[in-house]
Amino acid sequence: MVTIVKCPTCKRPVEWSPESVYRPFCSDRCRLIDLGAWFSEQHKIPDESAAAADESPPDVPEDL
Repeated sequence: MVTIVKCPTCKRPVEWSPESVYRPFCSDRCRLIDLGAWFSEQHKIPDESAAAADESPPDVPEDL
């Protein structure tokens, strides 16, 4: 059975097989559009360690 996925860029159906050279994308154009989105930071993976560092430390009594 052949698996069909949606192109992340244009949502067209793409066959997930070795013959689909650009999978999961339907074409080189869609692949480059996605790559450009990563370069321009439209897509990004959140850095949880930076978010934790931004939180203020708990209150500590001054007489310690």
